[in-house]
Amino acid sequence: MSPDAQINVLYVDDEVHNLNSFKAGFRRMFTVFTAESAAEGLKVIETEEIHVIITDQRMPVMTGIEFLESIIPMYPDPIRILLTGYADINAVIDAINKGQVYRYIQKPWMDEDLRINIEKAFEIYMLRKENRELTEKLLVANEQLEFLLRQNLLS
Repeated sequence: MSPDAQINVLYVDDEVHNLNSFKAGFRRMFTVFTAESAAEGLKVIETEEIHVIITDQRMPVMTGIEFLESIIPMYPDPIRILLTGYADINAVIDAINKGQVYRYIQKPWMDEDLRINIEKAFEIYMLRKENRELTEKLLVANEQLEFLLRQNLLS
């Protein structure tokens, strides 16, 4: 990861003090966006390029897993982290299976541990992006080779 790479992190939590604590702890390392609900989080994703999404599991209206699952069709790229104060094995299973969650972290988080997980999530984001770009280049090169081969066969 290049030292000048700016990591855009969205943290969704219905508890304002958690949002404030997260922002205070990480705003110098990352570009931090916060949202008090899944609906607010979606508005951020629609307007910003988000690399890592961290969401609380237990929120009114829509759980963190439901939020993550709902954005996959339109925004599959951000790496997802589920944060919760409750140890619920069913939530962990759903997070992995439905929300395609990279990490499940319990509250209260340890700043250093969360920072490392965000940086590793960003590395995965960038590797996937690079992989897509290389695949696209390979497809173009393959089409060009096929065209040249057809040209040679016809002449």
